[in-house]
Amino acid sequence: MEEVDVVIVGAGPVGGRMATLLAEKGVDVLMLEEHGEIGRPFQCAGLVNPPSMRAVNLQQTILQNIDGAKIHAPNGTMVPVGTEGKVRTHVVCRKMFDQGVVIQAQKAGAKLSLLSRPIDAKAYDEYIITKIERNGAIQEIKSKLLIGADGAHSWTRRFFKLGRPKEMMVGFQVEVNGLTGEDNWLEMYSGDDVAPGLFAWVIPSGHGTHRIGIWIRGQDLEEKSVEHYYHNLINHPLWKEKFQGIKEIGRYCGPVPCGIIKKPYASRVLLIGDAAGSAKPTTGGGIGPGFKQAADLTPKLLPLLETNRLEERQLKKISQIFKSIKKEQDKARALRDLLVTIPNDEELNKHFEMFNRKEVLELINREGDIEHPVRLGLSLLRTVPEFRKLALKAGTKLIFS
Repeated sequence: MEEVDVVIVGAGPVGGRMATLLAEKGVDVLMLEEHGEIGRPFQCAGLVNPPSMRAVNLQQTILQNIDGAKIHAPNGTMVPVGTEGKVRTHVVCRKMFDQGVVIQAQKAGAKLSLLSRPIDAKAYDEYIITKIERNGAIQEIKSKLLIGADGAHSWTRRFFKLGRPKEMMVGFQVEVNGLTGEDNWLEMYSGDDVAPGLFAWVIPSGHGTHRIGIWIRGQDLEEKSVEHYYHNLINHPLWKEKFQGIKEIGRYCGPVPCGIIKKPYASRVLLIGDAAGSAKPTTGGGIGPGFKQAADLTPKLLPLLETNRLEERQLKKISQIFKSIKKEQDKARALRDLLVTIPNDEELNKHFEMFNRKEVLELINREGDIEHPVRLGLSLLRTVPEFRKLALKAGTKLIFS
């Protein structure tokens, strides 16, 4: 039986980052990855914010820097958010990025096992035994702690019956050639016809390619498919000329879990990243929150690993950081629902008219932060007279706490 200190299920960027931080402190870590290579398949827009990029220093994976977003209302009103020359986020090659993060973990001393997936696990007083299928053979691994960084469909979360994220979105993306636009600006589209409740996007990904995607809550699909809304977007009367002549390279689809689960831990078990539901409810981004979880949890985990005190009561204490993340998520979700996820296009168009006023644009560009949207949302509610009455709908306790 193989013995290690920590088994991490999932060798994506969050699992790889957690492995790096632990291994750098001398913890014996084994990463399990069910696929035969790192970074495939990927199911996201491939955006990495500057703080996360600085944490791993993988600038060679950047395909395109993004200075801002051009956000389109259902009636075509366009609101530019960003400043030319000020990088807001990076578009990366996810395969190279994920591989780079995992290589850093290996250089720090972590081990990697490909084509390996857990099939059973049982926690005891002093250790946990994880049974895995590795290259067709069954093997048992003894460790002090099992960390689930295994994404939206997390086996770890399901096996230990740790609940479900508050929201499970559907993300769909097509990579194309033949689309023109400003390379350092992404575009977002809203409206019931193209992305009811949320938004669609066009992201330049370097070398003349673009990623066209749609992000929708399951309840808003109304028995239609995400492909239906993608078709509506590229054939929309206002924007179809833009999409003429595109050639599809590939397409991806997957769930986006938003909303920290109530109990992301059990005795000798801990969840992080998408497995814990940490993706942002405003953009669906999961790498930034996942990296923050790994950085915040590591110093708290180290003494528990040293003393082997990893029972549920101890993990509950160190998981207090999830409460602050959840509180921020709840505020962001409430603001999203007030300003974007609204009943009809007519009201959304009115919001865009207010967004597009000079003084409001100045506020957005001064305080706008893709990673921390709550500050901007609160400023809009407090500063823009037409938005003040919306604050009451969200509840003063949530918005102003």
